[in-house]
Amino acid sequence: MAEESVKLLGYWASPFALRVKWALKLKGVHYEYVEENLPNKSPLLLRYNPVYKKIPVLVHNGKPLAESLLIIEYIDEAWKQNPLLPDDPYERANARFWAKFFDEKCVPEVMGAFASKGEEQEKAAKARENLKMLERALEGKPFFGGDKIGFLDIAVGWIGIWGRIVEEIAGVSLIDAETMPLLTAWLNNFLEVPVIKACIPSWHELLEHNKGFHKILTGSST
Repeated sequence: MAEESVKLLGYWASPFALRVKWALKLKGVHYEYVEENLPNKSPLLLRYNPVYKKIPVLVHNGKPLAESLLIIEYIDEAWKQNPLLPDDPYERANARFWAKFFDEKCVPEVMGAFASKGEEQEKAAKARENLKMLERALEGKPFFGGDKIGFLDIAVGWIGIWGRIVEEIAGVSLIDAETMPLLTAWLNNFLEVPVIKACIPSWHELLEHNKGFHKILTGSST
């Protein structure tokens, strides 16, 4: 493993790059991090992800792989220590199902609540409905992965940070402690795990960055 080359192309404020950082850290994989300037994408990014031209991109021994969930699965298969996906085929498929549900049903509504002007409450209500459904996968467990952090925890965990950002900037609540007690308790626990917490960017810097992003998306001048 010492001879291997592992490189991650990312962006400091991307929740999807954060997923990959978490996976690499939990697996104990040493890697080189390359920060991308998204408005001026590097030749390296365009070379390694010519299809979508997006981060994150993992480059393992010169071979690139894009899309955060696929990258996490690859990491779990390439490095066997500290498994992220369950051994049981049914549980493994279930984790993939909920991760796909989160990306397809929760993420667009969360982004919509953040980016919409005049439809924030409607988008947030739909996001809350879907997050409440996701909470079912937590029943009887401290983590989605069971007794330890797993694939689905990594896929969903960033919502605890960006949900607060949406609430702070757009003025809408996404995660309600009263109606989502399991999800709230899980987030409070997950985000305090040292290896997870160490990868999270500064709250102040994230907030200021997203305030500017929100103004661009909504056309706001204030």
